[in-house]
Amino acid sequence: MRSTDIFVIEYKHHDQPKSFVIRAKSMRNADAWHWASCDAGIAPIPKPGKPPLKVVSKPQAERYGITEVKWRETAALDWTEA
Repeated sequence: MRSTDIFVIEYKHHDQPKSFVIRAKSMRNADAWHWASCDAGIAPIPKPGKPPLKVVSKPQAERYGITEVKWRETAALDWTEA
């Protein structure tokens, strides 16, 4: 199967479970914490093609009630399989 550039990020914001899907070239734990902060409304969403002005780190996100950030790559579908 081929790699995909679509990721699912799951987190808790003030103990409420949240999740969303994002397209990105790559994903790391630091990226997931920042994107969870964007989804929760803590950090501004960067304009396409431009880096964010300030990346929100795990300790900063935790101060605003974000916890248990997990991410995973979605499964790539191979339509040629029999």
